[in-house]
Amino acid sequence: MKRIILISLILLVGCTKPELPTPIAPNTRVFDVKENSVSNGQLIYFDLPSVGTYTLTLTDKVSGQVISRERFSGQTGENIKKIYTNSIQSQYLYLLLEDVTKKELGKTTIIIK
Repeated sequence: MKRIILISLILLVGCTKPELPTPIAPNTRVFDVKENSVSNGQLIYFDLPSVGTYTLTLTDKVSGQVISRERFSGQTGENIKKIYTNSIQSQYLYLLLEDVTKKELGKTTIIIK
């Protein structure tokens, strides 16, 4: 009986998969690429040149209609924002980053998954 339990225990331990660490992908800056696929609640990463007030605007690519606009206080270097897409009807949008003087700092196409 002891041999059966011992053999079962050895087989059980020998058949388990080793836990390997999952590699963490580097955060891609949203304005570094021409097109981005996003899903609801996804974090977007971008860099800002200095502390100040900035505006992120989502515009319908076909009609040019402004879908949303957010004004925020940005920090020098990496900034993170969450993008919500559940209520947006359009599949293709422009994401535009501007400073307080309306100078365009970044523009990319957003494709909603």
